[in-house]
Amino acid sequence: MLEVIILALALSMDALAVSIGLGSKHVLNAKSLSLSAAIYFGVFQGIMPLIGYLGGQGLFGLIGSFAHWIAFILLLFIGAKMVFEAMSEGIEEGIAKITSRVMLVLAIATSIDAMAAGFSLTLMDLNPFLACLIIGITTFIFSFLGVHIGAKTGTWLESKAELIGGIVLILIGFKILLF
Repeated sequence: MLEVIILALALSMDALAVSIGLGSKHVLNAKSLSLSAAIYFGVFQGIMPLIGYLGGQGLFGLIGSFAHWIAFILLLFIGAKMVFEAMSEGIEEGIAKITSRVMLVLAIATSIDAMAAGFSLTLMDLNPFLACLIIGITTFIFSFLGVHIGAKTGTWLESKAELIGGIVLILIGFKILLF
């Protein structure tokens, strides 16, 4: 269960970073924006790993002996991508107005990584539905708080959250590979 909580924290860092950025640029409507971000990001971060898990289950019979390598490579790639994105400009830089469509696109963009990471759930001895629920709830909370943090502090935490999440995913990948 500890692995699931760590995975949930790491996967929610993308949504946290985007939420901080959104909050820093849209301070006037932080209350409604925080709820909207929490719902969109939480739902998508909860569903996408389940899709990855189910896809991984289907492929597991074909690639069983290589599954740990594939999970390692996916987590390494996702973690490296998050570290790289932490060093570059935020995804929400040019967004002037937050609409449902914008939130949907942001939710999908931040949860694609979670779908790939969901494949690693096939290698863990756990209930995938419970794991995805924990990931979704964690992301909901982090996104809700992220908008408020961004509204109060600006963007200085944005890249740090994404950097930490990327490093944690890389470490989880090494754990899967080595143990």
